[in-house]
Amino acid sequence: MSLESDIKSLVKSVGLEVYDIMTVNENDELIYRINVTSANSIDGKRESVSLDQCVALTHLLSPLLDVTPPISGEYRLEVGSAGIERKLNSLEHFKKSIGDNISIVTIQKLKIRGTLVKVEGSKVFIQSEDATLEIEYSDISKAKTYFEW
Repeated sequence: MSLESDIKSLVKSVGLEVYDIMTVNENDELIYRINVTSANSIDGKRESVSLDQCVALTHLLSPLLDVTPPISGEYRLEVGSAGIERKLNSLEHFKKSIGDNISIVTIQKLKIRGTLVKVEGSKVFIQSEDATLEIEYSDISKAKTYFEW
């Protein structure tokens, strides 16, 4: 098994799912960041992830990463919720965000906001104020969820 699949198994064992894993350099510090979401939904919306869940998961993951370091050199492990407003970097992210408000910028610089209705194959369907729009995933340059107060 790969390290990423081991991480996903541990995350799943506590009722969460890996949203993404990335290595970032912030303020001259290397950070191995694991963002998670809840595997459970209430009324079609994912449950939130608590700070206590993130702390418990950090304690579970640390021994694994001590034995199999994800990157060479010193780094800080950061486990957190993917959040209410998060980037959508893959079709899988879109699938996990059905029902959420999303904002898209296409490669043609068209800006679209609306509710993500469904994902079929490589097409993303967004309900805007006027109509349901069908967008090819490859035509999207940036996308994120957003929260309206």
